[in-house]
Amino acid sequence: MEGNFGLAHRGPAIGKLRPLAGQRALVTGASSGIGRAIALALGAAGADVIVNHVSGDEAAEMVAESIRASGAKALAVKADVSREDQVETLFARTVESFGGLDILVNNAGLQRDAPVESMTLEQWNTVIGVNLTGQFLCARAAVRAFKRQGLRPEVSRALGKIVCVSSVHEVIPWAGHVNYAASKGGVMLMMKTLAQELAADRIRVVGVAPGAVRTPINREAWETPEAYAELLKLIPAKRIGEPEDIAHAVAWLASDAADYITGTTLFVDGGMTLYPGFEAGG
Repeated sequence: MEGNFGLAHRGPAIGKLRPLAGQRALVTGASSGIGRAIALALGAAGADVIVNHVSGDEAAEMVAESIRASGAKALAVKADVSREDQVETLFARTVESFGGLDILVNNAGLQRDAPVESMTLEQWNTVIGVNLTGQFLCARAAVRAFKRQGLRPEVSRALGKIVCVSSVHEVIPWAGHVNYAASKGGVMLMMKTLAQELAADRIRVVGVAPGAVRTPINREAWETPEAYAELLKLIPAKRIGEPEDIAHAVAWLASDAADYITGTTLFVDGGMTLYPGFEAGG
């Protein structure tokens, strides 16, 4: 249905140079890779950013310093998102430092790969704990923070925004990575369920699903010419993704330009989910 209903109350102008100005963001797993790029992009868009990390103290501080150099506030805060007590401390520190929270980017994730017959319970629990339970714990804390502080129409039409970083493996099975694929499939349905539950509260919950991206976690897949050539067979766009490809998508989804988007996943994958093995007719 089209029309102009409600447009008189649109709030902050869409498309301004720093569309996240005045907003407070928390990015988990932000000391390297995709998380680092997201934190930098949100800072460049005007948001103050909490740079969460569980290791790499110096790297996290360098990200925070880069954000500060762009004119936004930033603080590196160490916390393991799979630990409830540390998540609560992380969010308390965020509110104490910035006065509240407007954007959560649930990015922290890891892999512990093995064939199913040799995968240990520790490998399973570690991946589920960080990739799925960690996103739940952070989302729960963010929703509580959003509702405590109330709507701030001068900076955003939404009460709060949660971006869940998933993977193409929320829909593509991945042999030898059952814990990772299960965690990302769980993230997808968690995101959709939270979006359904929270939409009436003006809290938007969305997903971003990267494909193959040039990060340290998958270095063996792109580091040599031979490996890169094999990788490109899976990508119709015929290039690997860069962390900035994901970061730009997240910054847009967190802005009012995407205010009518909730409960869906944006695949940033160069077409990997198009199953390129069938591009010649199968």
